[in-house]
Amino acid sequence: MKIKDIQEEIVDEFSMFDDWMQRYEYIIELGKNLPLIKEEFKVDENLIKGCQSKVWLQGEQNEDKIIFTADSDAILTKGIIAILIRVFSNQTPKDIIDADMGFIDEIGLKEHLSPTRANGLVSMIKNIKMYALAFNTRG
Repeated sequence: MKIKDIQEEIVDEFSMFDDWMQRYEYIIELGKNLPLIKEEFKVDENLIKGCQSKVWLQGEQNEDKIIFTADSDAILTKGIIAILIRVFSNQTPKDIIDADMGFIDEIGLKEHLSPTRANGLVSMIKNIKMYALAFNTRG
């Protein structure tokens, strides 16, 4: 599935909720369903700088795609990284680099996060794109 299609799916899912309390609950649910990162990847070099809570992100190349795994010690943050992994895992480095991030504004995520969480979101996206850049130069 293409990044744009996954983003549209997420926008549709968020539009089903009437208020932000329901959306927060949904984000928390997504976090609970995030496949666990292997313990060996919960190391300092996989920690995302700029996040208030601890967020580990690990990416590995599988043929021409990048597979991401992640975890966080904060349940809402775990849900946010789960959304990003859903969008970007199993995509090519070029598609990740070229991806438009407008869907985040469309679902209103950034404006409904505390400033520190919004900064964390930006850091998560930056780290995902950095993985893509690194793997893109190898290919």
